[in-house]
Amino acid sequence: MVKIKRALISVSDKTGVLDLAKELTKFGVEILSTGGTAKLFRENNIPVKEVSEYTGFPEMLDGRVKTLHPKVHGGLLALRDNQEHMQTVKDHNIGLIDMVVVNLYPFEKTTQKPGVKIEEVIENIDIGGPSMLRSAAKNHRFVAVICNPNRYAQVIDELKKNNGSLSETLMRDLGIEVYARTSQYDGAIFEYLNKWNKGLAIDAKGFPKEFSLAFEKIQELRYGENPHQQAAFYREKGKFQGLVNLKQLQGKELSFNNILDLNSAFELVREFNNPAVVIVKHNNPCGVAEDKILEKAFVSAWKCDQLSAFGGIVALNRKVDLKTAKVALKSGFLECIIAPGFDKEALELFKEKKNLRILEFNNLEAINEPDFKRISGGLLLQDKDLVTLNLDNLKVVTKKKPTKQELASLIFGWKVAKHVKSNAIVLTKGTKTVGIGAGQMSRVDSVMIAKKKSGMASIGSCLASDAFFPKADAILWAHKAGARAIIQPGGSIADEEIIKACDKYGIAMVTTGLRHFRH
Repeated sequence: MVKIKRALISVSDKTGVLDLAKELTKFGVEILSTGGTAKLFRENNIPVKEVSEYTGFPEMLDGRVKTLHPKVHGGLLALRDNQEHMQTVKDHNIGLIDMVVVNLYPFEKTTQKPGVKIEEVIENIDIGGPSMLRSAAKNHRFVAVICNPNRYAQVIDELKKNNGSLSETLMRDLGIEVYARTSQYDGAIFEYLNKWNKGLAIDAKGFPKEFSLAFEKIQELRYGENPHQQAAFYREKGKFQGLVNLKQLQGKELSFNNILDLNSAFELVREFNNPAVVIVKHNNPCGVAEDKILEKAFVSAWKCDQLSAFGGIVALNRKVDLKTAKVALKSGFLECIIAPGFDKEALELFKEKKNLRILEFNNLEAINEPDFKRISGGLLLQDKDLVTLNLDNLKVVTKKKPTKQELASLIFGWKVAKHVKSNAIVLTKGTKTVGIGAGQMSRVDSVMIAKKKSGMASIGSCLASDAFFPKADAILWAHKAGARAIIQPGGSIADEEIIKACDKYGIAMVTTGLRHFRH
């Protein structure tokens, strides 16, 4: 056990620090602090001594130098069981510091500010903070070091339990946690400055020669994809957008598979400007619709594949009103509904289904972040597929041209196909899906499945394919389905045969020159 007698507290994030400081003072701990933290303590009647008073050396260079002093680092690094160390600190009038509470300048958050200037970024690179953390962590046998505000409650509990002392086990855990934080912090600084400097460590295609990421756990999950797998949910450090910032308003805790499906639904629903609804099952959309009226979009999406929609995840790109909520409840069992907001009346209605998970997100903007997939012993890294269809690149390759209405339906289907597992075939009417064939080993099988799913609704439909057709057999099945127009990338050695088949069956076809595989 280590008795805490003197603590140095200097934090950027002041969450919970007053509670910690008040508990320390109850045990007679002398508190040293700097700048804004010291001011906060004085305003709350917590006794505090400025570090500059303690060291006898003023803060200087606009606060760049505060704690970089032998009386600070000597007090942290001295080995209490080493007689020579103890004599040295005595000879130089260096007091021992038993606890350091530091969280670093908000570098990551600063870099996310729109239009931030490099000068502000540089000033938010912490020097003294990491130095104190590392000094204390190196000497964690004798110095408690806290870099994470989430640890305060645990520390307070031990102080109370042990009459102002902390256990060796906790101090070791706290010390090791510091190295995770400082390595992540340095990595964020390197990543930002390297991009700003046009990349000394980036290859000709813009990829880093070394790639590392840091994450913090948000919550444990009951299990992974299957009950025999353990799982947890993490947020990337320094990221403040995306699905990790969901606000759950109602329902059971999210499962591993829920989160995967929510992400797929979220990524697809933000493709649309008009009110849209996406229903996802097992990481594939089973119904998508866009309409001027949200409740109508919901009905259209659900009707695409009512059987698969059972137990599905629903994403909407508009605030959910009462009428849409009523339609949702009538549609049968759903796992989750995610939207940018919910009317009070809608939330009251959803309370009828207490296990239904209701989630709110606050930003539909696409995030340009690396996309990577774990493989055994490594990972694959690529740009995120954020490319949108350039209408100027559309090329009509058949004798028959699509009508204006068919072209709009083709473009809608193309947006959906981008988010369907390859091989992907999407049948649409207007701006709603009527049949989706997903994840098959052959493209013709996906066409056959989409036809089967749609039933008679496929007659007069438009067909979107995420990649080119290798053979004309898929065109035959498109004809059997009653498709009138097709959109696909083109570029197959069989393109001439494919075009001839379309001309034979009176199907209009446009090519995009753009593929959207999703493995």
